[in-house]
Order: sequence, then structure tokens, then C-alpha cells
Amino acid sequence: MPYYIYRVTPVGPIRRLVKITQFDAFKEASTEAKRLRRECELAAGELIKTIFAANELQAEELLNEPRGEEPMTGEDY
Repeated sequence: MPYYIYRVTPVGPIRRLVKITQFDAFKEASTEAKRLRRECELAAGELIKTIFAANELQAEELLNEPRGEEPMTGEDY
């Protein structure tokens, strides 16, 4: 399965997803995502995300899934 890199822009309650590229290996995808985060001018709330998925449709579905709350540690009480 490939690794996809997307520019994610929040637009109200939804996210606008723009596929930038894809890679077959994690190392290359990770390196490119880090480079893009350093060199691209991102608007407030905009992110560069890497996602591992069977195809673009699955990648976009995964990126649009609501994330659960951050887990609490014993120090968060």
C-alpha cells in the first residue's frame, strides 16, 4: 500500500484535502512531508499529513474521520 501526502485545510466543519504526492516507502514519504512542512507557507490551521492507505479514496476517508480525545495520563487530573 502506498503512503499519500495531503495538504489538509479546515473549511468550517469539513476538511479540504489536496493530494500532493504518493510514495511506496515510508522513509521517502516522511522525508518529503517534513520538507514540505518546513518550506511551504501554511495558512492557520492548515497541515501537511502523511497517510498509509490502499488507495486515494481510503486515504481521504481516513483523513476525514473524527479523532478521539487525547488520552489522559496520571498527571492530567
